[in-house]
Amino acid sequence: MKALLLAAGYATRLYPLTLNQPKPLLPVAGRPVIEFILDIVEPIKELDEIFIVTNQKFTPHFEDWRRKYSSNKNIAIVNDGTTSNGDRLGATGDIEFVVRDKLISDDLLVLAGDNIFRTPLDKFISFSLSKKPSVSIGLYDVKDKGLAKKYGIVAIDKDSKVVDFKEKPKEPASTLAAKCLYFFPKEKLGLMKEYLSTGANNEDAPGFFLEWLSKKDIMFGYVFRDEKWFDIGDVKSYKEANKIFRKEQS
Repeated sequence: MKALLLAAGYATRLYPLTLNQPKPLLPVAGRPVIEFILDIVEPIKELDEIFIVTNQKFTPHFEDWRRKYSSNKNIAIVNDGTTSNGDRLGATGDIEFVVRDKLISDDLLVLAGDNIFRTPLDKFISFSLSKKPSVSIGLYDVKDKGLAKKYGIVAIDKDSKVVDFKEKPKEPASTLAAKCLYFFPKEKLGLMKEYLSTGANNEDAPGFFLEWLSKKDIMFGYVFRDEKWFDIGDVKSYKEANKIFRKEQS
């Protein structure tokens, strides 16, 4: 199994903090955001390689961080070749790029490089492996319909099958949101290319890809319960994460 951490955005909503620093390398309670993610990715026993996809502007930052970071897994920094927010590939485009560029033919775990949560992933991985060859996604109840408008909102049946998916709905039917945590079995790695080849789809938010996929194929959702999930999307959420994690350390 391979893992891919998405870190190729330009984080304009966090300017000036991210003008010359990638969001996943911003410090939270003294540690780069991406290291919190690696805390839960590296222990996965099935995993043998981790890719971090970034852009031309921030590749040197990640390479410098990698030289100082010690890991028991092979971690490779991948440059998607983009240079600005205007020519970025978007999350779905970056997933397809890495699959193609690195000739990935194993199961693939995909996570956002700017989300922090602490729950171990062993149960999610076991769940996902049991649902192969279908795609599985991580879900979290944001418990607020106003907040739910920012995410892909999901309904699942008693067998955890996704029966409805709406990306950023104006009127959310529920508050069960899709995290940027996806498990793609090797049999499904061609789906991103198929989706992007239509030319009429949103390459940036992977939720639009998942909404498309939910209508095309069987997909399963695993609900994470009793945890705190931080989507570091703006200054407010960044400050809140710092506050919470500093408190944990004291």
